[in-house]
Amino acid sequence: MSRSGYTDDYCDDQWAMIRWRGAVMSALRGRRGQAFLREMLAALDALEQKRLIRDDLVREGEVCAIGAVGVARGIDMAEIDPEDRETVAATFGVPVALASEIMYLNDEWHRREDEETRYQRMRNWILSEIRG
Repeated sequence: MSRSGYTDDYCDDQWAMIRWRGAVMSALRGRRGQAFLREMLAALDALEQKRLIRDDLVREGEVCAIGAVGVARGIDMAEIDPEDRETVAATFGVPVALASEIMYLNDEWHRREDEETRYQRMRNWILSEIRG
């Protein structure tokens, strides 16, 4: 299993998949989700090096998309288990569905891309999800 928690088991239960995708969409459209996306966009834009790692929040000074928000907020992420999506979601004040979706897109959507391409893809995705 990945840090996003996504597994092939969702494919076996169509109603579970429908409910989960509904939770993700609700989290993305909601006030907290929209605020977090805007904050993440600003955090990505503030990165000195336009690169995103995968599988960790922070590693050797580099970050994933959620980790960029942590750096911007001044959060010490050294003790946060990046695979504990409930703790990650609680730390950043977002629904688990939103944290999981961001982790999935950051880590697994295009697994073989380089860090610069991942940065640009995630930034474009954020822009496509921000309303108004």
